[in-house]
Amino acid sequence: MKRLIMTTAVALILASCGNKQQATTETNTGLKGEIKIDGSSTVYPISEAVAEDFGKANTGVKVTVGESGTGGGFKKFGRNETDISDASRPVKASEDSACKAANIDYIELPIAYDGLAIVVNKENTWLTKITVAELKKMWEPAAQGKIKKWNQVNPKWPNEEIHLFGPGTASGTFDYFTEAVNGKSKDSRGDYTASEDDNVLVQGIGGDKLGLGYFGLAYFEANKDKLKLIPVDNEKKEDGDGAITPSAETVQNGTYQPLSRPLFIYVNKKATERAEVKSFVEYYVANAGKLAKEVGYVALPDAAYDLVKKRFAAGTTGSAFAGKNTVGVKMEDLLKDETAPVETAAADKK
Repeated sequence: MKRLIMTTAVALILASCGNKQQATTETNTGLKGEIKIDGSSTVYPISEAVAEDFGKANTGVKVTVGESGTGGGFKKFGRNETDISDASRPVKASEDSACKAANIDYIELPIAYDGLAIVVNKENTWLTKITVAELKKMWEPAAQGKIKKWNQVNPKWPNEEIHLFGPGTASGTFDYFTEAVNGKSKDSRGDYTASEDDNVLVQGIGGDKLGLGYFGLAYFEANKDKLKLIPVDNEKKEDGDGAITPSAETVQNGTYQPLSRPLFIYVNKKATERAEVKSFVEYYVANAGKLAKEVGYVALPDAAYDLVKKRFAAGTTGSAFAGKNTVGVKMEDLLKDETAPVETAAADKK
């Protein structure tokens, strides 16, 4: 009787172990390797979320995600140090040339929309809306050393210093903002507190009553308890009557202008010959919409994701966006109109 009980117990233990082994196998696809991603701090939360979810079912794959800025990410990508580059703007001609020189073909994949948030400190009581003209007056190169107080921008505002915060020059957010507001990429005053880390900007503005800055809408959503979001009016006049607050709806429907933009990942085509990279990118595109919403960004329409999937499946290299003005662009329109990649060497906006 004791022997029967012992045999039954052993059998139950073995069956239990077998079930556990089966469960473990079901969450491990057998893929192995390492995937390196770097680039935009704006795109970072999406890539990090995708990497985390992908890793749950692919325990043999290590995915590392850095955030050295769009420009910094492209430098690493062009040196063949990463498999995927996160970008909050299209690739530039100089970056495309660096890839060509290193024999790197890339696949450009739009993955979400983002709105740039104009934010101030919670204690700011005088700013309830702002025009693009007022933003330009604050941020244009001619403002450096001259526009130092709020009332110099609008006489209704207080005779107090303006403390400006924004992304560094390697940031795609910087490139996009300067083009949308000042009319030319990288045209900006330089006397402001700059950082490639949006969390540093959040902390700076959150601790300074006179502070104003800009960064991706997702970072405001994650820190709305510390900051105040300012609606933006795209009209040339300075009354702010048509001010629009950035939100998922206003970014996707194109009414929040000119500070809505596309976000991208750039994939080294040779890296996609590795099963783990191919599987990861397919997972990324399939889940980008859901995960973008979870981390505060705006999903593309389903039709746009279908076009992105086809672009990756076809292995289409080059950029469909570089050299084109993406201020106010709808990604599905650009993708739909592109039947072949666009050469980027002729258009590098400074």
